[in-house]
Amino acid sequence: MDKLSVTLVTVTRRDAARNWQHIIDTGRAFLAAQRPLRLNDVAREASIGVATVYRHFPTPEALLETLARPALQDLVAYAERALADDDEWGAFAGFLTVGIDAQLADAAVQPVFAAATHELPETAELVGRLDALTADLLDRVRAAGLIRPGVEHADVVRLMCGVVFAASVHATPAERAALTRRYLDVVLDGLRAR
Repeated sequence: MDKLSVTLVTVTRRDAARNWQHIIDTGRAFLAAQRPLRLNDVAREASIGVATVYRHFPTPEALLETLARPALQDLVAYAERALADDDEWGAFAGFLTVGIDAQLADAAVQPVFAAATHELPETAELVGRLDALTADLLDRVRAAGLIRPGVEHADVVRLMCGVVFAASVHATPAERAALTRRYLDVVLDGLRAR
């Protein structure tokens, strides 16, 4: 390859990376404003060609999952550390707290958790890993006799979604964090073995 070709390839890659980041930033702004992620709207708002947006993100779900990926990766890392904690209940409750905080802090996280299928293989892998780690943390508190008998993995997942939903629907943004913690404390108290 001659010097001019190398320069053109380098410039093209930089432009692609800049466009990708601009699409991500615009997508985040849409979520913050509670606007639906319609790729044509994102392209228009980002002043990027529609074809470029679709080349990076073939569906709105792919963009949403990409936006959620950093938070999902952080949750996986936290859960892995929690499994090494000697305090089974503290690790379990701490992970649920961090999971709820992630859903409140990043509007992409909850819809990705709730989706029945995932567009991107790495998202499916992360969500599957989180699901398995949640089950492992639950198994640890169950083995230690710290959780009420009969509480299943699906119960915990649904209860956490319910806590976030209740705080999101019935509170102002300024009240959500405190209200979510209060609801989570009530749920954890109800889950704990007596």
